[in-house]
Amino acid sequence: MYKGIYLALSGAILKQKYMDVFAQNVANANTPGYKKERMSFKDYLIPADNKPPLAADGRAMTETAKVVTDFSNGGSLRTGNPLDLAINGEGFFALEDNKYTRNGNFKIDEEGYLAAQDGTKVLGSGGAISVQGKTVDVSASGEVFVDNISVGELKLVDFADKGILRKLSGGMFATDEPGQEVKASIGQGYLEASNVEAVKEMVQMITSLREFEAYQKMIHAFDDAAAKTTNEMGK
Repeated sequence: MYKGIYLALSGAILKQKYMDVFAQNVANANTPGYKKERMSFKDYLIPADNKPPLAADGRAMTETAKVVTDFSNGGSLRTGNPLDLAINGEGFFALEDNKYTRNGNFKIDEEGYLAAQDGTKVLGSGGAISVQGKTVDVSASGEVFVDNISVGELKLVDFADKGILRKLSGGMFATDEPGQEVKASIGQGYLEASNVEAVKEMVQMITSLREFEAYQKMIHAFDDAAAKTTNEMGK
């Protein structure tokens, strides 16, 4: 009977983690450049006894394998802000401190450099890009002009294995591994939207909640049955 409780418990824990992932995605549905997360899991059979060789009796427990990031591109949002930039294609904006992002919601920091909202400077082919001037224009090729004078070209980087990227807040990623510079079209006055489909995530979260509640009822049923059996044996 205890195996039945473990089976139900493993399912409840998995559904709880599913709900956490869905909630995280929904919370960032409006974060530019945010990449939704997905959870993979693995099943394994419970042995019929505790002695080797382990023979399976057909009952499976489930546990989380890992949380993976879906790097598919989001839609394009027009903002009209000249400091908002969107990548039309693959790659990430390279930032200082080995950070990368597709969230092109940039600003001019106190030192006059193009920077992310948290203050991390945006890198160009020659380092941080100074944008002190009256007007800032970015060509489709990523060249930055201040008052019609070229001050550098945006550095875009991509990774053959995006699994090495560590997810940070604000649609940022970090890795100590070097990426490869790539070329892509840049849209000035646009932002890449999150790739989260909020309605779909909400439906999945509600479904997981109902399944979690069902597992809870199973656990209580097994517990009650175990208590009843124990009491009857005592008598």
